[in-house]
Amino acid sequence: MDDHQLLRYSRHILLPEIGIEGQQAFVDSHALIIGAGGLGSPAAMFLAAAGIGTLTLCDDDTVDLTNLQRQIAHRCDSVGTAKVLSAQHTLHALNPDVQVCALQERAVGARLHELVATADVVLDCSDNFATRYALNRACLAQGKPLVSGAATRFEGQVTVFDFRHAGIACYNCLYPEDTEAEETRCAVMGVFAPLVGIIGSMQAAEALKVLAGMAGTLHGRLLTLNALTMQPRVLRLARDPHCSVCAGAGR
Repeated sequence: MDDHQLLRYSRHILLPEIGIEGQQAFVDSHALIIGAGGLGSPAAMFLAAAGIGTLTLCDDDTVDLTNLQRQIAHRCDSVGTAKVLSAQHTLHALNPDVQVCALQERAVGARLHELVATADVVLDCSDNFATRYALNRACLAQGKPLVSGAATRFEGQVTVFDFRHAGIACYNCLYPEDTEAEETRCAVMGVFAPLVGIIGSMQAAEALKVLAGMAGTLHGRLLTLNALTMQPRVLRLARDPHCSVCAGAGR
């Protein structure tokens, strides 16, 4: 880091849990964020502000007027433009030292595995189960830590699946793909605007802790939050020995 960066990130460097070594780890790291909406916006902004060296944003959607109620990376003049390009503009203004790669696509199959393989940490900020299941499989296969978040109505959750370690639960252990899961999209059910900011910010915090090798991540634990009562709960996650994804994965 140069003198400018040492000054910019001085409040991180003052923390003994981070220090110069941890901040340098941030600068040298590459984070992949799938989804540039309600969760992806605050997650990307905090990671950029924290000095993550490279951020890859992947989303095939465009900015809609209804997004502006909660997706804080986008502005009124972004309506109709690609979310990843809108977010890239915001992040560049926030921290021009961060390299932001904007991918306007829905990554699936081999392409998703390719993107995951290049990242040091992956943030699932998507809004559908198909993407969550696919990303879970890709991160498991590549041995990459996955920070998973979700929010709808007044209910949010965040957890970490650190696939650098063997024998841990995966997303499919939590929500098996072969069971009926209710797809509760914001367009139909609504979502409390600050909730996505809270959960997305938590995802950024967990990603930074993973990158700096800090203790106390949500690895193996699920944090849920009711934004009406502000009552959090933390649950232990157990691996399903019969999980169709991770039980026979050899990890």
